[in-house]
Amino acid sequence: MLTLEKISGLLELNRAAATARVKEFSVGGKKCRFNAQPVIMGVVNLSADSWYRESVCLSAAAAVERGKILAAQGAAMIDVGAESTLAHAARADAAAQTSKLIPVIKGLRAEKIPVSVETYSPAVTRASLEAGANVLNLTGTAGSREIFKMVAAHDAAVIICFVAGKNVREVGDFDLTADPIPRLREFFSRQIELAQRHGVEKIFLDPGLGFYYKNLQDSAVRVRHQMNVFLNTFRLRELGFPICHALPHAFDFFQDEVRCAEPFFTVLAALGKTDLFRTHEVPRIKAVLDTLKVF
Repeated sequence: MLTLEKISGLLELNRAAATARVKEFSVGGKKCRFNAQPVIMGVVNLSADSWYRESVCLSAAAAVERGKILAAQGAAMIDVGAESTLAHAARADAAAQTSKLIPVIKGLRAEKIPVSVETYSPAVTRASLEAGANVLNLTGTAGSREIFKMVAAHDAAVIICFVAGKNVREVGDFDLTADPIPRLREFFSRQIELAQRHGVEKIFLDPGLGFYYKNLQDSAVRVRHQMNVFLNTFRLRELGFPICHALPHAFDFFQDEVRCAEPFFTVLAALGKTDLFRTHEVPRIKAVLDTLKVF
Protein backbone atom coordinates (compact mmCIF):
# COMPACT_ATOMS: atom_id res chain seq x y z
CA MET A 1 0.00 0.00 0.00
CA LEU A 2 1.27 3.45 -0.88
CA THR A 3 1.31 5.51 2.30
CA LEU A 4 2.16 9.05 3.36
CA GLU A 5 5.11 7.65 5.31
CA LYS A 6 6.59 6.11 2.15
CA ILE A 7 6.22 9.33 0.19
CA SER A 8 7.74 11.31 3.06
CA GLY A 9 10.67 8.90 3.28
CA LEU A 10 11.34 9.23 -0.45
CA LEU A 11 11.50 13.00 -0.12
CA GLU A 12 13.81 12.88 2.90
CA LEU A 13 16.28 10.67 1.03
CA ASN A 14 16.32 12.95 -2.03
CA ARG A 15 15.44 16.40 -0.73
CA ALA A 16 18.05 18.22 -2.85
CA ALA A 17 16.60 16.78 -6.04
CA ALA A 18 13.16 18.13 -5.18
CA THR A 19 14.31 21.69 -5.93
CA ALA A 20 15.79 20.90 -9.34
CA ARG A 21 14.70 23.14 -12.20
CA VAL A 22 14.55 22.18 -15.86
CA LYS A 23 15.10 23.94 -19.14
CA GLU A 24 12.08 25.77 -20.57
CA PHE A 25 11.52 26.29 -24.29
CA SER A 26 8.89 26.84 -26.96
CA VAL A 27 7.21 24.10 -28.99
CA GLY A 28 5.52 25.16 -32.18
CA GLY A 29 5.69 28.78 -31.12
CA LYS A 30 4.11 28.10 -27.73
CA LYS A 31 6.24 28.77 -24.65
CA CYS A 32 6.24 25.91 -22.14
CA ARG A 33 6.96 27.05 -18.56
CA PHE A 34 7.59 23.63 -17.09
CA ASN A 35 8.88 24.85 -13.73
CA ALA A 36 5.57 26.61 -13.06
CA GLN A 37 2.96 24.67 -15.01
CA PRO A 38 2.88 21.07 -16.33
CA VAL A 39 1.92 20.57 -19.98
CA ILE A 40 -0.55 18.09 -21.47
CA MET A 41 0.06 16.18 -24.70
CA GLY A 42 -2.97 14.57 -26.33
CA VAL A 43 -2.71 11.33 -28.31
CA VAL A 44 -4.07 10.45 -31.75
CA ASN A 45 -3.32 6.94 -33.00
CA LEU A 46 -3.41 6.17 -36.72
CA SER A 47 -2.94 2.41 -36.29
CA ALA A 48 -5.99 0.17 -36.05
CA ASP A 49 -3.93 -2.05 -33.69
CA SER A 50 -3.74 0.62 -31.01
CA TRP A 51 -5.30 -0.56 -27.77
CA TYR A 52 -6.93 2.67 -26.61
CA ARG A 53 -9.92 2.69 -28.93
CA GLU A 54 -10.96 6.27 -28.14
CA SER A 55 -7.69 7.56 -29.61
CA VAL A 56 -7.81 5.62 -32.91
CA CYS A 57 -8.57 7.59 -36.08
CA LEU A 58 -8.58 5.74 -39.40
CA SER A 59 -8.66 8.75 -41.73
CA ALA A 60 -6.66 11.97 -41.89
CA ALA A 61 -9.79 14.06 -41.57
CA ALA A 62 -10.88 12.20 -38.43
CA ALA A 63 -7.40 12.51 -36.94
CA VAL A 64 -7.20 16.26 -37.54
CA GLU A 65 -10.67 16.75 -36.09
CA ARG A 66 -9.74 14.65 -33.06
CA GLY A 67 -6.56 16.69 -32.59
CA LYS A 68 -8.56 19.93 -32.74
CA ILE A 69 -10.91 18.61 -30.05
CA LEU A 70 -8.03 17.58 -27.79
CA ALA A 71 -6.40 20.98 -28.22
CA ALA A 72 -9.67 22.69 -27.30
CA GLN A 73 -9.88 20.45 -24.22
CA GLY A 74 -6.46 21.56 -22.97
CA ALA A 75 -3.72 19.73 -24.88
CA ALA A 76 -0.78 21.99 -25.70
CA MET A 77 0.43 19.58 -28.38
CA ILE A 78 -0.76 16.42 -30.15
CA ASP A 79 1.27 13.21 -30.45
CA VAL A 80 0.50 11.12 -33.54
CA GLY A 81 1.80 7.67 -34.38
CA ALA A 82 1.18 5.24 -37.23
CA GLU A 83 2.53 2.02 -35.69
CA SER A 84 1.30 0.57 -32.41
CA THR A 85 3.93 -0.39 -29.83
CA LEU A 86 1.97 -3.49 -28.76
CA ALA A 87 3.83 -6.78 -29.22
CA HIS A 88 1.15 -8.34 -31.45
CA ALA A 89 0.63 -5.26 -33.63
CA ALA A 90 1.51 -5.36 -37.31
CA ARG A 91 4.79 -3.73 -38.26
CA ALA A 92 4.40 -0.69 -40.51
CA ASP A 93 7.24 0.27 -42.86
CA ALA A 94 8.34 3.85 -43.41
CA ALA A 95 6.20 4.34 -46.51
CA ALA A 96 3.05 3.11 -44.76
CA GLN A 97 3.68 5.30 -41.73
CA THR A 98 4.51 8.37 -43.77
CA SER A 99 1.41 8.10 -45.97
CA LYS A 100 -0.76 8.24 -42.85
CA LEU A 101 1.23 10.82 -40.90
CA ILE A 102 1.93 13.57 -43.43
CA PRO A 103 -1.66 14.74 -44.09
CA VAL A 104 -2.38 14.72 -40.35
CA ILE A 105 0.74 16.72 -39.53
CA LYS A 106 -0.07 19.28 -42.21
CA GLY A 107 -3.70 19.46 -41.16
CA LEU A 108 -2.89 20.08 -37.50
CA ARG A 109 -0.15 22.60 -38.27
CA ALA A 110 -2.61 24.48 -40.50
CA GLU A 111 -4.63 24.90 -37.30
CA LYS A 112 -1.47 26.09 -35.50
CA ILE A 113 -1.52 23.04 -33.23
CA PRO A 114 1.98 21.82 -32.26
CA VAL A 115 2.57 18.24 -33.43
CA SER A 116 4.71 15.43 -32.05
CA VAL A 117 5.39 12.30 -34.12
CA GLU A 118 6.13 8.96 -32.47
CA THR A 119 8.58 6.88 -34.48
CA TYR A 120 12.01 5.23 -34.43
CA SER A 121 12.49 5.39 -38.20
CA PRO A 122 14.94 7.91 -39.69
CA ALA A 123 12.93 8.03 -42.93
CA VAL A 124 9.68 8.75 -41.08
CA THR A 125 11.48 11.32 -38.95
CA ARG A 126 12.77 13.18 -42.01
CA ALA A 127 9.39 13.22 -43.76
CA SER A 128 7.55 14.27 -40.60
CA LEU A 129 9.90 17.15 -39.80
CA GLU A 130 9.76 18.37 -43.39
CA ALA A 131 5.96 18.32 -43.16
CA GLY A 132 6.09 20.59 -40.11
CA ALA A 133 6.27 18.32 -37.04
CA ASN A 134 7.56 20.19 -33.98
CA VAL A 135 8.56 17.26 -31.78
CA LEU A 136 10.04 13.83 -32.44
CA ASN A 137 8.87 11.23 -29.92
CA LEU A 138 11.86 8.93 -30.37
CA THR A 139 11.04 5.33 -29.46
CA GLY A 140 14.36 3.75 -30.36
CA THR A 141 18.13 4.09 -30.15
CA ALA A 142 19.32 2.78 -33.52
CA GLY A 143 20.24 5.57 -35.93
CA SER A 144 19.91 8.21 -33.22
CA ARG A 145 22.89 10.25 -34.47
CA GLU A 146 21.25 10.75 -37.85
CA ILE A 147 17.91 11.45 -36.22
CA PHE A 148 19.32 14.03 -33.80
CA LYS A 149 20.93 15.88 -36.72
CA MET A 150 17.54 16.10 -38.43
CA VAL A 151 15.83 17.33 -35.26
CA ALA A 152 18.45 20.05 -34.82
CA ALA A 153 18.24 21.14 -38.46
CA HIS A 154 14.50 21.78 -38.04
CA ASP A 155 14.83 23.45 -34.61
CA ALA A 156 12.49 20.76 -33.30
CA ALA A 157 12.28 19.13 -29.88
CA VAL A 158 12.92 15.48 -29.13
CA ILE A 159 11.40 13.17 -26.54
CA ILE A 160 14.15 10.70 -25.71
CA CYS A 161 12.40 7.53 -24.56
CA PHE A 162 14.12 4.92 -22.43
CA VAL A 163 14.12 1.79 -24.60
CA ALA A 164 15.98 -1.39 -23.59
CA GLY A 165 16.76 -2.30 -27.18
CA LYS A 166 17.25 -0.76 -30.63
CA ASN A 167 13.58 0.19 -30.84
CA VAL A 168 10.34 -0.21 -28.93
CA ARG A 169 9.28 -3.22 -31.00
CA GLU A 170 12.51 -5.12 -30.28
CA VAL A 171 13.24 -4.77 -26.58
CA GLY A 172 15.00 -7.05 -24.13
CA ASP A 173 14.00 -7.82 -20.56
CA PHE A 174 13.58 -5.04 -18.02
CA ASP A 175 15.76 -5.14 -14.92
CA LEU A 176 13.67 -4.80 -11.76
CA THR A 177 16.32 -5.85 -9.25
CA ALA A 178 17.28 -2.37 -8.07
CA ASP A 179 16.32 1.27 -7.83
CA PRO A 180 15.42 2.13 -11.49
CA ILE A 181 16.56 5.75 -11.35
CA PRO A 182 20.36 5.21 -11.64
CA ARG A 183 19.87 3.11 -14.79
CA LEU A 184 17.54 5.72 -16.28
CA ARG A 185 19.97 8.52 -15.39
CA GLU A 186 22.85 6.69 -17.04
CA PHE A 187 20.85 6.06 -20.23
CA PHE A 188 19.54 9.62 -20.44
CA SER A 189 22.93 11.17 -19.69
CA ARG A 190 24.44 9.36 -22.68
CA GLN A 191 21.56 10.28 -24.98
CA ILE A 192 21.51 13.92 -23.86
CA GLU A 193 25.23 14.23 -24.57
CA LEU A 194 24.73 12.68 -28.02
CA ALA A 195 21.76 14.89 -28.84
CA GLN A 196 23.50 18.07 -27.74
CA ARG A 197 26.64 17.15 -29.64
CA HIS A 198 24.52 17.09 -32.79
CA GLY A 199 22.85 20.42 -32.07
CA VAL A 200 19.60 19.48 -30.32
CA GLU A 201 18.57 22.05 -27.71
CA LYS A 202 14.98 21.11 -26.86
CA ILE A 203 14.88 17.78 -25.02
CA PHE A 204 12.31 15.81 -23.03
CA LEU A 205 13.13 12.59 -21.13
CA ASP A 206 10.59 9.75 -21.06
CA PRO A 207 11.19 6.67 -18.82
CA GLY A 208 9.11 4.55 -21.22
CA LEU A 209 6.57 3.20 -18.74
CA GLY A 210 4.01 2.35 -21.42
CA PHE A 211 6.23 0.05 -23.47
CA TYR A 212 5.93 -3.73 -23.73
CA TYR A 213 8.50 -5.90 -21.93
CA LYS A 214 8.12 -9.69 -21.82
CA ASN A 215 9.23 -9.98 -18.19
CA LEU A 216 6.73 -7.35 -17.01
CA GLN A 217 3.65 -9.49 -17.60
CA ASP A 218 2.73 -9.73 -13.91
CA SER A 219 0.32 -6.82 -13.56
CA ALA A 220 1.17 -6.11 -9.93
CA VAL A 221 4.90 -6.04 -10.69
CA ARG A 222 4.37 -3.74 -13.65
CA VAL A 223 2.10 -1.30 -11.80
CA ARG A 224 4.40 -1.25 -8.76
CA HIS A 225 7.30 -0.35 -11.06
CA GLN A 226 5.27 2.36 -12.77
CA MET A 227 4.16 3.89 -9.48
CA ASN A 228 7.72 3.85 -8.19
CA VAL A 229 9.09 5.66 -11.24
CA PHE A 230 6.30 8.24 -11.19
CA LEU A 231 7.02 9.16 -7.58
CA ASN A 232 10.78 9.25 -8.24
CA THR A 233 10.52 11.40 -11.35
CA PHE A 234 11.82 14.51 -9.57
CA ARG A 235 15.19 12.79 -9.23
CA LEU A 236 15.51 12.67 -13.04
CA ARG A 237 14.85 16.41 -13.29
CA GLU A 238 18.37 16.91 -11.90
CA LEU A 239 19.52 16.15 -15.45
CA GLY A 240 18.17 19.58 -16.35
CA PHE A 241 15.45 18.66 -18.83
CA PRO A 242 11.67 18.25 -18.51
CA ILE A 243 10.30 14.75 -17.92
CA CYS A 244 7.55 13.31 -20.11
CA HIS A 245 5.36 10.43 -18.97
CA ALA A 246 2.99 8.33 -21.05
CA LEU A 247 0.22 7.51 -18.58
CA PRO A 248 -0.53 3.76 -18.35
CA HIS A 249 -3.81 1.86 -18.19
CA ALA A 250 -3.41 -0.96 -15.61
CA PHE A 251 -6.35 -2.75 -17.22
CA ASP A 252 -6.15 -5.78 -14.90
CA PHE A 253 -6.88 -3.51 -11.94
CA PHE A 254 -9.23 -0.94 -13.45
CA GLN A 255 -11.07 -3.26 -15.90
CA ASP A 256 -14.43 -1.62 -16.78
CA GLU A 257 -13.17 1.61 -15.23
CA VAL A 258 -10.02 1.65 -17.36
CA ARG A 259 -10.61 5.25 -18.41
CA CYS A 260 -9.97 6.18 -14.76
CA ALA A 261 -6.46 4.71 -14.84
CA GLU A 262 -4.71 7.65 -16.47
CA PRO A 263 -6.24 10.16 -14.02
CA PHE A 264 -5.09 7.95 -11.13
CA PHE A 265 -1.52 7.78 -12.41
CA THR A 266 -1.62 11.52 -13.06
CA VAL A 267 -1.77 12.15 -9.32
CA LEU A 268 1.39 10.11 -8.73
CA ALA A 269 3.15 11.63 -11.72
CA ALA A 270 2.27 15.14 -10.56
CA LEU A 271 3.58 14.42 -7.05
CA GLY A 272 6.81 13.32 -8.72
CA LYS A 273 7.02 16.67 -10.59
CA THR A 274 6.31 15.40 -14.11
CA ASP A 275 6.51 18.16 -16.73
CA LEU A 276 4.71 16.69 -19.77
CA PHE A 277 1.72 14.34 -19.45
CA ARG A 278 1.07 12.20 -22.55
CA THR A 279 -2.54 11.09 -22.34
CA HIS A 280 -5.55 9.73 -24.22
CA GLU A 281 -7.82 11.40 -21.65
CA VAL A 282 -7.06 15.10 -21.97
CA PRO A 283 -10.11 16.61 -20.19
CA ARG A 284 -9.82 14.16 -17.29
CA ILE A 285 -6.11 14.83 -16.83
CA LYS A 286 -6.61 18.58 -17.08
CA ALA A 287 -9.31 18.37 -14.39
CA VAL A 288 -6.97 16.44 -12.09
CA LEU A 289 -4.08 18.87 -12.57
CA ASP A 290 -6.33 21.90 -12.13
CA THR A 291 -7.71 20.43 -8.91
CA LEU A 292 -4.25 19.66 -7.53
CA LYS A 293 -3.33 23.34 -8.01
CA VAL A 294 -6.09 24.40 -5.63
CA PHE A 295 -4.26 22.98 -2.60
